[in-house]
Amino acid sequence: MRIPVIRGIIDRRILANFRIDPEVMARNLPAPFRPQLVGGFAIGGICLIRLKAIRPWFFPLPWGMGSENAAHRIAVEWDDDGQTHTGVYIPRRDTDSRLNTWAGGTLFPGVHHHARFTVEESEAHYSIELESDDGDTRVLVAADVTDRLPASSVFRSVAEASAFFEQGALGYSDTHSDGKFDGLELRCQNWQVEPLDVYRIESSYFENELAFPPGSIQFDCALLMLNISHEWLGRPDLCCAVTAGA
Repeated sequence: MRIPVIRGIIDRRILANFRIDPEVMARNLPAPFRPQLVGGFAIGGICLIRLKAIRPWFFPLPWGMGSENAAHRIAVEWDDDGQTHTGVYIPRRDTDSRLNTWAGGTLFPGVHHHARFTVEESEAHYSIELESDDGDTRVLVAADVTDRLPASSVFRSVAEASAFFEQGALGYSDTHSDGKFDGLELRCQNWQVEPLDVYRIESSYFENELAFPPGSIQFDCALLMLNISHEWLGRPDLCCAVTAGA
């Protein structure tokens, strides 16, 4: 989707991640995507992001809009023009912004669903809860800042996890049309993360046992980003033929 470059500040971003049986994850992905694996696992999760000072690049003043947003995301690969690409597939976006809800999927990449967010945070503690107006999505993440990843994580270090998620800057979101995905790239000017110790996590998407049977998914790790200058860049849509009866 063609949009002007959008600039702003990531006031707070939490990436809460799960490791998932790759065969199970593959069954939940539309063509042309397949899971990108780390240590033999697929990686899916939730991005909880508060944006501020969001504005077109040509707007001369450092003012803009703010919003709380959530995206369910899966690290994926796909083939195009004889090359393998990596990024994230985003099956669901939620926001507390009525404007984002109205514009998403038409003027801005990705269908956005309106949701109510409850946020409590301090320098060392973060709790974000959301429930969508349509009742389809419920998320809760509560965590404290720490200095290390869980020992069970598929990532061997914070640096390795940071590099993996930094490379997943290109996202493709569901649209109103089957087989068509809106492209959006995130460019951060001062990428920096720190780990979180998550003591409570809930997600109606990842807790759906019809999609993710018991034992096929486990919490892996979470990362925190604060005060990141960034840009959003529209990228060409990705289209894939839909199989009849699918």
